[in-house]
Amino acid sequence: MTYVICEPCIDVKDNACTIVCPVECIYPMQDEDPEEFEEVNQLYIDPEECIDCAICIDECPVEAIYADIDVPEEWEHFIEINADYFQQ
Repeated sequence: MTYVICEPCIDVKDNACTIVCPVECIYPMQDEDPEEFEEVNQLYIDPEECIDCAICIDECPVEAIYADIDVPEEWEHFIEINADYFQQ
């Protein structure tokens, strides 16, 4: 299982989740890759690096993060969107 960032993050990109992530698996990081951060419209969780700690869920102010098995049906396509980001 991994966690997925869904539609509420679009054009918000609040960094609260990146700050609390113990393995820094949420990308792009504003302070490490400011150009990439500006180019994307949301944040993404690397499914290979995520350790399923769920800390990011409570920190997200727009409630955009879900366990992949709990993603609401209307946002299920974000599972693939998140994974595709890391295939580039």
